[in-house]
Amino acid sequence: MRIGFDAKRAFNNTSGLGNYSRNTIRLLGNRYPDNQYLLYTPSINGSLDFSLPEGSSIEKPGSYLGKYCGPCWRSVGLSRRLINDGVELYHGLSHDLPLGMSNSPVKKVVTIHDMIAFRHPEMFTTVNRFIYQRKIAHSCRVADTIVAISHQTKADIEEFLDVDPSGINVIYQTCDSLFYKRAGEDTRVLVMEKYGLPQDFILSVGTIEPRKNLPSVIRAMQLGRIDIPLVVVGKKTGYIKTVNALIQTAGLKNVHFLENVPVEDLAAIYQQAMLFVYPSLYEGFGIPILEALSSGTPVITSSGSCFSETAGPESLYVDPCDNEQLAEAMNKVLADQKLREKMVLGGIRYAGNFQHNTIAEKMMDVYESTVSSHK
Repeated sequence: MRIGFDAKRAFNNTSGLGNYSRNTIRLLGNRYPDNQYLLYTPSINGSLDFSLPEGSSIEKPGSYLGKYCGPCWRSVGLSRRLINDGVELYHGLSHDLPLGMSNSPVKKVVTIHDMIAFRHPEMFTTVNRFIYQRKIAHSCRVADTIVAISHQTKADIEEFLDVDPSGINVIYQTCDSLFYKRAGEDTRVLVMEKYGLPQDFILSVGTIEPRKNLPSVIRAMQLGRIDIPLVVVGKKTGYIKTVNALIQTAGLKNVHFLENVPVEDLAAIYQQAMLFVYPSLYEGFGIPILEALSSGTPVITSSGSCFSETAGPESLYVDPCDNEQLAEAMNKVLADQKLREKMVLGGIRYAGNFQHNTIAEKMMDVYESTVSSHK
């Protein structure tokens, strides 16, 4: 089969959507090497390490317009290119399908990661909300098959877009295999020295934006008088000013911010952490939760939404807006070694539900059924 991918984020995004794109391409390429994989991207970030699986090729714009207006090529010019390249199935890995594909002979699969723009429109500017809502609605309308990364996302698609549920397949995400492998003691020591991190710390991972709810972690540490250092890994946005002001008000003295951490270092940081705290207000899946579970790190996360799907029965759940409840949960885990061990073992077991081969097989089943049922 000749399979095309929207690979823009695979080559240019270091976080969530980029990780999903790279993992999906790698898993399918390694598991099903007889297929041809065409990776369509308007540009490539040379500093991003993405080793391509065998049988794959990078496809960039050939036209003048495409070279100088990548978004135009990706949104408008790509539909004709896919036909000319003999692509049988095209997978939009991050909400997007090109315009002009409604009547295309190319079969279309799109992954919808979340419906935040519909569920929480207040989190977006007017322009961004309009763009995201229109983009997702268009993709779901023209797709032959929709992949939702959680049952929560599937339910949201049904609710907001009135999509036939029989056309939506839930396929969970996985994470990089490095998170499933225990780093050696020497490696962890070197990584801690590299970033100037303490031996013991609480970990938070995610873009520093309102939805990730980092202020609740800070307030909980203040309320619970938790003096263990906090390590925050994630891209800084303008919201960092609010966070820094709150840190000063709360009197926290030992907060470390890290950006652009390579995955091999991030895995070691997860494994060294005493506790992972993720009180996000809304997610489609919450990949950092799975990274923590796979790394053998106890998890406290939010109740509701998709979080129990990702975090499993041994994680602790709190109201993300109840700082006292979060403080109590953090102190409970930090003070009880047996509880931490129980959470670690249960988390590693649960993370086994997201193994690479299982995810790859489910995705290929979707591809094959989409091609065969829409001929």
